Amino acid sequence: MTVENNDAPAPATPTDFIRDIVAADLAAGRHQKIVTRFPPEPNGYLHIGHAKSICLNFGIARENNGTCNLRFDDTNPAKEDVEYVDSITTDVQWLIAGWADQCLGFKPKGSHPDAQSVNGRPDHYRASITLGSSAAEPFFASDYFEQLYSYAIELIKKGKAYVCDLSAEDTETYRGSPEKPGKDSPFRTRSVEENLDLFQRMRAGEFPNGARSLRAKIDMTAPNMWLRDPLLYRIRHVAHHHAGDKWCIYPLYDYAHCLSDYLEGITHSICTLEFVDHRPLYDWVLESLELPRALPHQYEFSKLIPGYMIVSKRKLLQLVENNVVTGWDDPRMPTLSGLRRRGITATAVRKFVIGAGVTKFDALTDIAVMEHVVREDLNTLAVRRLGVLRPIKIVLTNIAEGEVIECNATNNPQDETPTTRKIALTREVFIESDDFAEVPPPKYFRLKPDGEVRLKYAGIIKLDEIVKDATGAVTELRCTFDRTTLQGEPGSDRKVKGTIHWVSATQSIAAEVRIYDRLFTVSEPGSEEDFLKVVNPQSLEVVTARLESSLAEAKLEDRFQLERIGYFALDSKDSAPGKLVFNRTISLKDAWTPKK
Repeated sequence: MTVENNDAPAPATPTDFIRDIVAADLAAGRHQKIVTRFPPEPNGYLHIGHAKSICLNFGIARENNGTCNLRFDDTNPAKEDVEYVDSITTDVQWLIAGWADQCLGFKPKGSHPDAQSVNGRPDHYRASITLGSSAAEPFFASDYFEQLYSYAIELIKKGKAYVCDLSAEDTETYRGSPEKPGKDSPFRTRSVEENLDLFQRMRAGEFPNGARSLRAKIDMTAPNMWLRDPLLYRIRHVAHHHAGDKWCIYPLYDYAHCLSDYLEGITHSICTLEFVDHRPLYDWVLESLELPRALPHQYEFSKLIPGYMIVSKRKLLQLVENNVVTGWDDPRMPTLSGLRRRGITATAVRKFVIGAGVTKFDALTDIAVMEHVVREDLNTLAVRRLGVLRPIKIVLTNIAEGEVIECNATNNPQDETPTTRKIALTREVFIESDDFAEVPPPKYFRLKPDGEVRLKYAGIIKLDEIVKDATGAVTELRCTFDRTTLQGEPGSDRKVKGTIHWVSATQSIAAEVRIYDRLFTVSEPGSEEDFLKVVNPQSLEVVTARLESSLAEAKLEDRFQLERIGYFALDSKDSAPGKLVFNRTISLKDAWTPKK
C-alpha cells in the first residue's frame, strides 16, 4: 500500500557556522576529504536529540562527498551492552537510509589500526570501507585499546602522565572547585620509571578496582576544571562486551575520544555544547603526543530539546526501570526506536531535526514544530481508510438483510491522480459513539433524534429510533437511508451540515488500537525536581476498534489516515496476523490540553 519515500528530495542544503568552517577548510586546502563521525556510547537507545547529531554529521559528509564513521565510544564496560550496540546500529541505518547511507563509514570486521609511516615517523590509522559486505562492522574505541595504551606509555615517558594512588573521594577533594584551585597529588612527583612500572602492573591485573589510576599532569590550579590532572585510565575488573576479558584497565572518555578521532582520520569532531570545556583537554592530549598527521578539531553545537520530552538517557532509563513505559521502544518514548514503532518516518525525523538548525545556544524547541512536520509527511504518504474507535451500532431499516451497496472511497486525495476503492454499505454499520447525542448541545451537527447526517462516501441517514437495554444504555440506533443521496443519484448533492465516518458491521474487522498522547503534562519535564510526577496518566488509551476490512492486509511499512481521527501504523512488536494492533502516530490536528 504505502511505502516511505526515502528518495524524496532532502531539504535545501542547510547553512550554519559549522558548515561555514568546513567550507573554509576545504577552500584553504586543509583537507582533501571530509571525515566526520557519530560516536555514541552504547549505554542506552538513541533519542531524537541524537538524530540532530546524526543528521548534522552525515549531512556534512553527504554535502561534501565525504564519510561519516559510526563509532561506539565503548570505554565504560560496566554500563554498556551488545543490546545497545545493535539498536544504535539499526537506528542509524534506518535514519540515513536512502539519504546518506552511501556516506556511512564501517571497517573490516575485527580490524585494528594499521601501522604506517608518515614522513619517516611511526603512525597508526584505521580507514573506513564502503558498507555492503557482511564482513564490515561499525568502529569501536575498544578496538584501539592496545594503541591507546601505547599512547599512555608515551605520555608517561614524556613526563606528562603519572600513576596516582588517591581514592576517588580524595581525588575529587584535591581537585578543588571553580572558585578554589586544586592541590597536587602526593604521587604527582613519581619518577618516569616508577610510573611505567606501576602502569604496566595495573594492566597485568595486580591491583584491585580503584586502587590506582593514571592521570594527566597538566595544572591543578587551571581555571578550567577539566585540566586539573584529569584521569586517563582507571582499574575495572570487568569483562567488555566487545573486547572480552583481555583488559582490566579502561581509558576515560576524554582521553580515548580525541585519539579515536585521530586514528580514524576524522577532520571535524562535532559534539554538543557541554563539551566546550573539554576541548582544551582534547587538544592537550593530541598535541602532547606530537603525532605526525594533521590533528582533528572539535566544534560544538546546541542540543535539540523538544518540549514535552526527556532527552537524558539516565532519565529515560528510569522510565524503563520504573515500568512507566513498556521499554526503550515504547511509542511514547523519544527514542528513535519508539518514534519508528509509533509510525513516524525517517523522512519526517530528518526534516524536523535539520529544520531545527545548528546554533551555539541551547533552547527548548516547541513540540508543535515536530508535530507539524509529522502531519505534513503523513498527509502525503498515508492512504485513507475508515475506522471506528468506539463503536455504536446503527441499523439502516430500509436496507435488506444481506444487501450490499458498493460505494467509492478515495484512497489519497493528495495524490496527483487520486484512486478509489470499493467499500460496502450494509444494513448494520458502526459509527463513533461521539457522533451521536441523545440530548445534543447547541450547534451539534452530528446524529441526533430526528436529525440527518451524511455517511461519508455513502449517503444521508435520518435517526428514527433509539434502542436501549434494561439499564437505559443505548444499544443501537435505527435509521433510514436516503438512497437518492448515493453517489451518482439525483439527490447526491443534497446538503446536510454533518458528515461522519462509519464501517460496515459485517464487512469490517476488529483490531486493538493504541491511542498515544504526550508522555508528560508539562513542556519542560527535565526541569522538574521529580520528572516522574509530571508523567501524563492518560498517555495511552487502548480500545477495540472496528476497521475497514482492507486493513486486514496492512503491512508494517504502510501508513494510514483513519478519516476524521488521525494517522496510524501497525505495531511492529505486538501485531500479528489475525490479532492486529495499530498505533496512533498522531492526531489530525493539535487538540492537546494538559491532563490533570
